[in-house]
Amino acid sequence: MEKSEQQGAVERDTNALDVVLMAIAVAALIAGLWAFYHYEDVEAAWLRWLIVLGALVASVLIALTSQIGRNLWGFVQGSRVELRKVVWPSRDETVKTTAIVFFFVTVAGLFFWGLDVFLSWLAKKLTGAG
Repeated sequence: MEKSEQQGAVERDTNALDVVLMAIAVAALIAGLWAFYHYEDVEAAWLRWLIVLGALVASVLIALTSQIGRNLWGFVQGSRVELRKVVWPSRDETVKTTAIVFFFVTVAGLFFWGLDVFLSWLAKKLTGAG
């Protein structure tokens, strides 16, 4: 399927109920954050954080009931599968590559510093300021 066809399929899968469910999920999250700041006089900070965590869990569960949320969850699952296919470099390769990068950055820095000093000297000689 082409990209425009995929977008069309996603748009057809969503309806007004999905939009309402996503709005309710966002509202639940905002309500949890509002409660966290509204009840700042409560001495038990863990209780305020529990409210935020509960609001976050509720909003995620509400969002997952919509087609938009299910599509997002499918994307996350697919991303995890693809991430497992990545071949990561070994520690030895990483250390060697980092050392090479540092070496060449140092060489380039010294080169440009030397070029700057030389061009400064040349500009002073040509303008008679030196």
